[in-house]
Amino acid sequence: MEKKALTFMVLAVVLSILVLNMVYVGNVKADASSYAVEWVNHQVKILYNGYILVNETIKISGTAPNNLLIGLPYEYGPYVLRCIAYNTANINQRHNVTTGVPLDDRIGFYGVNVTLNQPTENATVTVIFVLSNSLLKQDPQDTTLYTLYFPAFPSLTVDVPLCNASVILPSAAKYIPDKSTVNATNYSINKALLNFTYAPANLTFQLTSDDIQLFIVEEFKREISVGSFGEVFVSDSYYIRNNSPKQMTSVKVALPPNASNVRVEDEFGRKMTFNAITSTVSLSLPVESGKSTRFIVRYDLPQKASRELSFTFFQEINYYIENALITITLPEGAKILPPSLSLSSKGTSTSWTYGVSRDVFQEKIAATMQGILSLDSPTISFKYEYNPLWLAFRPTLWVWAMAVLGCAIVAVWKRPKAPEAVVVPTVAVRLSPEILRKFVDSYEEKRRITSEIKSLEVAVSKGRIPRQRY
Repeated sequence: MEKKALTFMVLAVVLSILVLNMVYVGNVKADASSYAVEWVNHQVKILYNGYILVNETIKISGTAPNNLLIGLPYEYGPYVLRCIAYNTANINQRHNVTTGVPLDDRIGFYGVNVTLNQPTENATVTVIFVLSNSLLKQDPQDTTLYTLYFPAFPSLTVDVPLCNASVILPSAAKYIPDKSTVNATNYSINKALLNFTYAPANLTFQLTSDDIQLFIVEEFKREISVGSFGEVFVSDSYYIRNNSPKQMTSVKVALPPNASNVRVEDEFGRKMTFNAITSTVSLSLPVESGKSTRFIVRYDLPQKASRELSFTFFQEINYYIENALITITLPEGAKILPPSLSLSSKGTSTSWTYGVSRDVFQEKIAATMQGILSLDSPTISFKYEYNPLWLAFRPTLWVWAMAVLGCAIVAVWKRPKAPEAVVVPTVAVRLSPEILRKFVDSYEEKRRITSEIKSLEVAVSKGRIPRQRY
């Protein structure tokens, strides 16, 4: 009976899952068949460190559905790092995204389900796929040649009458048609797009400048120190790995437009050359393919007169960051007002955490994030209170420390001295058995002679021996 009951429960659970899945797919299919797409713009862009942004801007005709299905050829699925969806008219209005779902009932596609939070009439939705820089290959023999592997068109569940598709290359790049599967960088202008289009493509171009470099920002640390008078000091630590077949000798860094007094040093504190016009850092030593390096960029930001601070990050970057750590350190004695602390990000799909740590006299704000783009632009805002009397805290500590040290030196100097003990040197002589034996024999000989002399004197005094003979 127990086995039958267990079997019945398992069957019930399996049937429930199947029914729910059929309902979900049915809802998605219903949404897919109840709307029309007026036009779609498909744009592929390469970031500075080789990562690829696939931008799909979709104009929906009529009432927007609750769920919008869009996909790529399945071979690109392992290279999808992030997917972002938002209202084209308002980038802050983000839509929830579920990746890796079936594209209707078709196989061979990597599907994404976009849940439109506020469906409206004639809505325009932007969906961005972030693809790994492994899809951009650099020729090992001729490192000026690059081949980009990308989806030529989006895969939608409905037909689209107008589709524009293009690849955005750096201005110095030269498109090579003989080695590409698309006939131009703007390879589709107002052409019809069939539903479930499956179109892998590649494009080869030549680039002699360093507008693209294949590397991975494995870790980015930004430390912000706020001074007692509101001055702001920043240090950005980069940990990058060369993903290119050639050596890496320089790299462009992202600086706020109001940064000043920029200086760069390597992980050992040695100064590095910095070009302020191009924001390029010349590395101390070339980085071989597959190797990593670390360097630090220090700079100052304008003074903050207010006790209400707000810092926005990563607006100026043109590359993808895997992991980021941000630390904000306040002056000693400053206290953060807890209700005022907040972290907001445009990218709701970005994974981030933040909190406040407290030392004995100092408070810090720390935030960690993964998968950063300029589209995210996270902002940390807070208020703090600070008493200017804390300015004298460190000098007072030093004065007290020097006073205590001086008193200790005087006390030691003036204490009565104890009389010096007289040390009598001792000499140790090592005596061998032979020396002791000779000493004993000599001593016995002396005693014998002394005894004989006394016997002679007694004999003389008693007249036994003539005095002349004695």
